Amino acid sequence: MRMYYVGMDVHQASIVIVVLNGAGKVVMESILETGAETVRGFLKQLHGKVYVTFEEGTQATWLYEVVRALVTEVVVCDPRHNKLLQSGNKSDRVDARKLAELLRNGSLQAVYHGDK
Repeated sequence: MRMYYVGMDVHQASIVIVVLNGAGKVVMESILETGAETVRGFLKQLHGKVYVTFEEGTQATWLYEVVRALVTEVVVCDPRHNKLLQSGNKSDRVDARKLAELLRNGSLQAVYHGDK
């Protein structure tokens, strides 16, 4: 079964997404308009086990609710604990990729988002 690790760098107007396969290779990159339907449409393209991460922030609650029903696991992470994001080149695409890599490696510190 295919496995995908999806890193999202989320902003008010846009979401930068990088998708890694199980081997860590980038298989897809995209910039979406921030919104439930665009995120749903994107994630429905991925068939297999899909793991998604994004940082806690103003968009995290609604995005978690949208994503959790569509994927294997969602990790909303604490930006203060993601040291890899604080070093090296800074761009939304780079941040999304680093998030996906940290997710794939099991190196993220999750914040609790309970079921409603």
